[in-house]
Amino acid sequence: MPDTQVLAERQDQGQVATYDAIVIGAGISGMFMLYRLRELGLTTQVFEAGTNVGGTWYWNRYPGARFDSESWTYGYSFSKELLQEWDWKEHFSPQPDTLEYLNHVADKFDLRRDIQFRSTVTAAHWDDAANEWTVTLESGQKAKSRLLMTAIGILSAYTLPAIPGRDSFQGPAYHPARWPHTPVDFTGKRVGIIGTGATAIQAIPEIAKQAKQLTVFQRRPNWAAPLHNAKIGKEEMEAIKARYDEIYAHCAQTPSWFIHEADKRKTLDVSPEEREAFWEKLYAEPGFGIWMGNFRDILIDEKANAAISEFIAKKIRQRVKDPKIAEKLIPRDHGFGARRVPLESGYFEAYNRDNVTLVDVINDEPIECITPKGVKTSKQEYEFDVLIYATGFDGVTGAFDRIDFRGPNGLRLRDAWADGPRTYLGMLAEGFPNMLMVLGPHTARGNIPQAIEHSVEFQAGMLRFMQEHGHTRIETKREYVDEWTETVIKAAEPLLSSKVDSWQTGVNRNVEGRQVRRVLGYNGNGVHFRRKTDEVAKGGYKEFSFR
Repeated sequence: MPDTQVLAERQDQGQVATYDAIVIGAGISGMFMLYRLRELGLTTQVFEAGTNVGGTWYWNRYPGARFDSESWTYGYSFSKELLQEWDWKEHFSPQPDTLEYLNHVADKFDLRRDIQFRSTVTAAHWDDAANEWTVTLESGQKAKSRLLMTAIGILSAYTLPAIPGRDSFQGPAYHPARWPHTPVDFTGKRVGIIGTGATAIQAIPEIAKQAKQLTVFQRRPNWAAPLHNAKIGKEEMEAIKARYDEIYAHCAQTPSWFIHEADKRKTLDVSPEEREAFWEKLYAEPGFGIWMGNFRDILIDEKANAAISEFIAKKIRQRVKDPKIAEKLIPRDHGFGARRVPLESGYFEAYNRDNVTLVDVINDEPIECITPKGVKTSKQEYEFDVLIYATGFDGVTGAFDRIDFRGPNGLRLRDAWADGPRTYLGMLAEGFPNMLMVLGPHTARGNIPQAIEHSVEFQAGMLRFMQEHGHTRIETKREYVDEWTETVIKAAEPLLSSKVDSWQTGVNRNVEGRQVRRVLGYNGNGVHFRRKTDEVAKGGYKEFSFR
């Protein structure tokens, strides 16, 4: 097979370069996919929109950006050498350290030589006669490949608010997902931030430390719990390294592939005193224990959920001095844990500061428009030096919608998924041959890097099977897509989260057509998902059609 350098030279001469595989994205998914494709001897080209590797951790550079998963469960586990040579500095790694880690990985495995940066993919069309994909970049450059791998992330399609006059503001305006590569100095500035989701909950305490005045426009309050981050000393890091096999084996046996797993008791079977003590313990501990290590019924039983929600509401009231502000920060439209729980460091205390103002745009002051000077509500106009649109993402399917994927007979992926995604295991979309998805809709998630590694390993095994049997084309089978879609829907039904609007249920008020809830992920037990994929592999992938 021709090497990548020769293929690139052909492109320079006006020819369309052809590869065995093209990967879209050079984040955690794309980097590991490239590593495994090389092992299979496949010529591979990765197209990345940014100027370097990192994906989420390349783009999201806003103040306070960091893991809310334990750092030492978030890194790659495929290389024992990598595990032993990298020292995490904090239990919940900040964005700069995480990006440094991913650059280290790219250097260690010489990944950049097969990655083309500043290359935004706009279209990917299947040629049935040629049995290959043609990928088109924003620049007009084209490339062909037999295999197409999407590593585009579940939270990469950021959204701006659907507010009149949004582009009229004369000062700098930022979305956290497109933050400048140089730090933004808020000293002496009047700052407005729209949104109080996960990114805002991390950013607000940091911006408040600098800004002359910070005005927070809250569209809907979110539950949040303390992160309790800490530095990792040398001795502690060595102890973690000695336990990596145990740590990753444990994670593989928990429902969401985190270190946390639910308590086997039911909430209301425990006395009020014991329940309160248990919750106090979880609230004081680092990480997702208060969400994932809680009583096993808090995410499915409304009475149990009401009890934990009241406990967290009490904590908010204790931490926020002004009772009126505290009540505005307590969600009324969903219970604790029914949306992904952001972990915070001083978020609620930020509202105790004299330079921070909370504006409730749903109940008190609806935003009417963005003006050249700032934000106009139903009551007044606020003038700002800087605006921040912390308005989230079009989750899971949004990144797919922004690329013109077309299968046989010109079938558009967006049209095929109009009533909801149809995939098998979230790995292949029905009707789109040779397109393998990492973290596609209807796959298991949870601890994202571990979900990525599992997905890539499964797909690499499937590609190895194809090589051994002389297959060049893989597709889904309708009956198994039907079966998996039903499994995914049934797994979501008992969860209180399925009754709540969020990016996880496909609702985004800033995106046209995103007002109806859809099931976008497999919300069943991650252990069951691993077992299912193992069965498919051991059974010779009979659920797929090969040619």
